[in-house]
Amino acid sequence: MRLNCLTLTFIFCLGLISCKNSPPKSKEKETVAVQDLPQILEKGELTVVTMYSSVDYFKYRGQNMGIQYDLSQQFANSLGLSLNVLTANTESELLEILASGKADLIAYNLPVTKELKDSISYCGAETLTHQVIIQKNKKGETPLRDVTELIGKTVHVQPGKYHERLKNLNEELGGGINITLIDSDTITLEDIITQVDEGKIEYTVANNYIAKLNKTYYPSLNIDLAISFDQKSYWAVRKESVLLEKAISEWHKNNAQSPNYTASLKKYFEISKNNYIHSPIQSIEKGVISPYDAYFKKYAKTINWDWRLLASLAYTESNFKKNVVSWAGAVGLMQLMPRTARAMGVPRGMETDINENIKGAVKYLGITDRALKEEIPDDQERIMFVLASYNAGMGHILDAMALAEKYNKDKTIWFDNTEAYLLLKSNRKYFADPVCKYGYLRGIETYNFVRDIMGRYKIYKEKVPL
Repeated sequence: MRLNCLTLTFIFCLGLISCKNSPPKSKEKETVAVQDLPQILEKGELTVVTMYSSVDYFKYRGQNMGIQYDLSQQFANSLGLSLNVLTANTESELLEILASGKADLIAYNLPVTKELKDSISYCGAETLTHQVIIQKNKKGETPLRDVTELIGKTVHVQPGKYHERLKNLNEELGGGINITLIDSDTITLEDIITQVDEGKIEYTVANNYIAKLNKTYYPSLNIDLAISFDQKSYWAVRKESVLLEKAISEWHKNNAQSPNYTASLKKYFEISKNNYIHSPIQSIEKGVISPYDAYFKKYAKTINWDWRLLASLAYTESNFKKNVVSWAGAVGLMQLMPRTARAMGVPRGMETDINENIKGAVKYLGITDRALKEEIPDDQERIMFVLASYNAGMGHILDAMALAEKYNKDKTIWFDNTEAYLLLKSNRKYFADPVCKYGYLRGIETYNFVRDIMGRYKIYKEKVPL
């Protein structure tokens, strides 16, 4: 995939590319010397290794996020250190990278095992994880409250640890659970959970952390029925990193109730990811879409867009509410991330100003459009790629294009081509593919985002004069 200079400049300026977040080369022979806290402080940088996932670490709109990332950043900040993030694809890789000296800390909920206690030191906050049945609360129906009630029920599950636990539970109960395996190559866990929420299937299984996260998207889910014992897990350092271990454990102990720490937990596991409920499409008989049509008309001209498309984007982002702040920190009518707002010239403190918010968003859309023009020459087709980039960050869209090309799909077509591979970026088989550079994405959100905007735009074009 060839990118022009403008593309590279754009991505660099918005922080979409960071060499610090690239996984280490597996064949690299040279290793970093083992370091404890004094050496780390002298270097001025803490290197952690974690795993991409919907919970631990991911990139969204060009910014690093995830509970492990947030807490690692807070710990690094407490020591006045910069943070360097490496990623691994398996727990074994996490341990290998730590042992090699390339990372100082495993920032991941690593299960406690007797075998590992001799080679690593667990540290930080104790996390208890277990597997749960995900079901939907239905009016007039009582959800399953005991594992024995699973007898006679059909549970859809992917191959792997959830399937193994379900099989063992079925044996413990003497049989009777109908276990349906789902091909993990074509559907992700998030897709399965979505099917539970939509009523297409009754039950599935996930760990409690993933379940809690998904409940913030689908509040009608019930995740109270545990089907396994609690598993203790912690962060980990090398045995010889005694001072670092002590510093981490003390930091967790002293900060577990701090505003920043608790805010991070709430951001991922409590705050609704749907900040508002969309009202029905505005009354448009008089050719008016919103109170801000004049701004849409003014700034849409600067990038040769139909103002009605810009209005549809604003409706999807904020329901035309100028003071909305999303769970991720996006602000205002056009839901600009703070760092993007700064890069687009929005003055600090003016993020919710209608003129500044729309102007900054349109500038961002224009830069994205120009950056993608060489790869997507068709002006109308490119609109979908620009909208997807606006929602997820351009890096994820470039990944999806690379996957589409690898699997012999037309990467310059959005619907049913590139969008299909964006959906698969929540599946480790795909986001860990060497052609992908930006890791995990909850692709269903961006998939729906683009389709929602384009569907409403079609209605606006039919009802509202240009």
